[in-house]
Amino acid sequence: MSHTPSPRVPGQETATTRTLSADLERTGFYPRLVADVVDDALDGAATLAHLVHLETHFERAEVRRHVTVLALTDELLVITHVDEAPLEADPQRMTAQVSTESVPLAQIATVVLSYVFAEPAAYEPGDPVHEVTLAIAWSGGQRLDILPASCGDPNCDADHGYTGTIAQEDIVLRISAEADGPEAVSTAKHFARLLRAANAASASGAAPGPGTPADGLPRPRLAGFGGRVRGHGGRQ
Repeated sequence: MSHTPSPRVPGQETATTRTLSADLERTGFYPRLVADVVDDALDGAATLAHLVHLETHFERAEVRRHVTVLALTDELLVITHVDEAPLEADPQRMTAQVSTESVPLAQIATVVLSYVFAEPAAYEPGDPVHEVTLAIAWSGGQRLDILPASCGDPNCDADHGYTGTIAQEDIVLRISAEADGPEAVSTAKHFARLLRAANAASASGAAPGPGTPADGLPRPRLAGFGGRVRGHGGRQ
């Protein structure tokens, strides 16, 4: 007996069925420019998963935006970051500052996913995550946070030196359900699982192939930026 799929309800698509270019369009942050830059960085490689994160911050009285795009391929994690800044000669006009980096999966040292839950005392299985922080380290770079040390006595004015923590991280993305939406949090969790599985497979020497990855999740149906395919030998 043949099965007729149910019609898709508009707006029902998820991050695992949307294309990378569609997610860039949703940000509204120079989508054609960012798409072309990411496409060039991918150099013809197909994406297995992607994560697009737009951040907005205030600089004096002006609003500044920047987007980070993570694209996972069979062999690489491709990171693209685009900032906007005013043109020095004419502050009324904007410039886009772009950086790209391609990291071999076997070179990734850690993938850390931190969770924040609201009202933990009332937690029930399946309750949504309030926010996640995705930290990925690959180059051995470390961040040092130092604070004055204390003995716990509020009346003590002795010098106890300093205390601090060292965190190994090359990129950190904070995704909040309140600021970015619950779907963005779920997308970040899904991407982290796929990246961990691909990193583990690469480190063990197993070539990632088609089918279900090691985390048991279905391979997302993701696409690149249309029909432009360029191999490493195609550049002039």
